[in-house]
Amino acid sequence: MPDPTSLLAAYDEQLRTDAETPSAVSVIRWGPLRLVTFPGGRGFVTYRDLGGADAGRLRRLVPQVLAQYRADPEIDRVEWKTRGHDHAPGLHEALLANGFVPGEPESIMIGEARALAVDVALPAGVTLRRVTAEADVRAMSAMQDEVFGEPVSEEMAQALLRRLARADGMELWVAEAAGRVVSAGRLEPVEGTDFAGIWGGATRPEWRGRGIYRALTAARARSALRLGKTLITSDSTEYSRPTLQRSGLVRVSTTTPYLWRR
Repeated sequence: MPDPTSLLAAYDEQLRTDAETPSAVSVIRWGPLRLVTFPGGRGFVTYRDLGGADAGRLRRLVPQVLAQYRADPEIDRVEWKTRGHDHAPGLHEALLANGFVPGEPESIMIGEARALAVDVALPAGVTLRRVTAEADVRAMSAMQDEVFGEPVSEEMAQALLRRLARADGMELWVAEAAGRVVSAGRLEPVEGTDFAGIWGGATRPEWRGRGIYRALTAARARSALRLGKTLITSDSTEYSRPTLQRSGLVRVSTTTPYLWRR
């Protein structure tokens, strides 16, 4: 069994850098923070640690950061990404006081890619493949929006297409039945690290519990190994966490997004 302490140390050292935000339009350093802007008016705050800031410092820091984003009329929402193992006294209260709303906590899962790269039987009529064509990317993105209860987003599809055009290593994988996307997810190899991330996993409700997501995860893990990545990470909801845990990934911490909307 991998050592959770060592895996968490590798996560903090290798991933909490610019490698975390490969599709950023801009990144501003603000003390210990990285203030990121993504296409489509989305701000994102992240950091390796908070530099020992106490509650008083964080009470002052949060509104300063928010003011930076408010000054850009193109920004209509900001996510502040927190981790459960960080020393962050009073951060929760400071975020709430400035209009941020906490989302559902997710598990930070890490493990060896080879533990996931197993053969998984698919239901009859279901096939897996990597997609790059625009129509396929749009079908995948629309399915994910529907599963997550969001309106179908032209913005998200365009962001994925821009990433593919940049050829930065991201891979898109789908499971299909009768020509319809029933499950999907991304693989994000992180340059200069041992890691690849598996993100965006979504399966239509009527197809869950049949091994499709696990097979999709295995396909991405095999691809990660071909690219020389030995560790897999994912921020997992309670839908996907049990599958990854059964495959040998371990929960090393939690992450909770706090969202502000203009």
